[in-house]
Amino acid sequence: MSRSGNVSDLAFSRRRLLAAGGLGMLGLSLPRLLRAEAAVADRRLEPKADAAIFLFLNGGPSHLDMWDMKPGAPDGIRGEFQPIATSLPGYQISEHLPRLARQMHRATVIRSMHHSVNNAHAAAVYVALTGHDRGEVGGGTLPTDNPSVGSVMTLLRPPERVAVPHVTLPYITKEGAGGPPQPGFFGGYLGHAFDPLFILRDPNAPDFAIPELSASADMSTERWSSRRHLLHDVDRDRRASNASAVMDSFQMRAMDLLTSADTQLAFRLNDELDAKRESYGRNIYGQSTLLARRLIEAGTRLVTVSWAPDANATWDTHGGNFKRLKGDLLPQLDAACSSLVQDLADRGMLERTIVAVMGDFGRTPKINANDGGRDHWNYCYSLMLFGGGFSPGLIYGASDKIGAFPRENPCIPGDLMATIYRQLGLPHDLALYDSQNRPHPLVPIGAPIADLVA
Repeated sequence: MSRSGNVSDLAFSRRRLLAAGGLGMLGLSLPRLLRAEAAVADRRLEPKADAAIFLFLNGGPSHLDMWDMKPGAPDGIRGEFQPIATSLPGYQISEHLPRLARQMHRATVIRSMHHSVNNAHAAAVYVALTGHDRGEVGGGTLPTDNPSVGSVMTLLRPPERVAVPHVTLPYITKEGAGGPPQPGFFGGYLGHAFDPLFILRDPNAPDFAIPELSASADMSTERWSSRRHLLHDVDRDRRASNASAVMDSFQMRAMDLLTSADTQLAFRLNDELDAKRESYGRNIYGQSTLLARRLIEAGTRLVTVSWAPDANATWDTHGGNFKRLKGDLLPQLDAACSSLVQDLADRGMLERTIVAVMGDFGRTPKINANDGGRDHWNYCYSLMLFGGGFSPGLIYGASDKIGAFPRENPCIPGDLMATIYRQLGLPHDLALYDSQNRPHPLVPIGAPIADLVA
């Protein structure tokens, strides 16, 4: 498990967890924290959702072979897969998503997404996850980046229970193999204290565990209690200081995480029935999705499953698009996503949990000569949402005859993120402040789309 700096991963130890929870918060002064809370209090929206899971198909999933198939398009465009009927009358999806087909009555599908980035995965990921479109400016994550949704939720709607507020797994996705971490997942100008907890172990491994979130074997309950009282006594006479007040609050929270029963139980995947684990898929992504559900159930606000170790590894199907989709990508997504949606519904959690299935862009209508590949295509693509107050059984927007450009209701990532923030109870134009006291709106371009929500 590790955290990331600008270009390199750092070992994530118990000591670093405490620093992230406590001393790391010194980058956010108490006045800034109080100003953010006051801004939300003044413009509080009634939240329709309390948590979100992003299944981020990093690299760019092919909309034409999944959600927006064009069986009547000419050769060289329509692809090799056949469309199948779904539980939503009149709507068809790929034959390689049969289990998801049975969940489409619960889905909101947007088929008219577009943005300005076609070449740099980093910039495309950044706009997709934050709504901040910086064009083709690629590169790794920067301290001046806008914060992720999970980071904003950690600041403005922290968990009501003792829980890890924001998690990303199973990778810190790189811009390319050996490249810098992609932006869009981190705390940005809010500081590293608002980065997610990165779970970088394979949840499908037989020995999967998170020892960093466990007390050492020789740490008794009495010793933990003694440490808490000592910390309280040390800071008691300095609480008039902004720094020590913040440090005290978040150090205490970090120590609570280490002994929280809910936190410990969330990571015990072996407690799940074998049939349940099999239904999600016994692979790193299926079990990461199952873990995401368990974390949300334990009180975590937002979990992102980044479906690639680097931008080119999975959904970036420049070559062998149909082989790769049919061979592993679509079957794995079909199992994980359909199980997640059904699981949340069965547990009464879907209504208050947003599930967003999305990537950084789509793929070209024209099939290339690289073993039937498709290249980047930002001019029109699709994504899928469930729960959290989004309108079930809605197909929003449409593309042209070959899936190249929006034909109706064009939508940009800023619109989507503004709508997601609205469902989570936060105004999309709320101003947050960086360390120089400069204001930044959550979503500078875009607005909530009323038609997307119930």
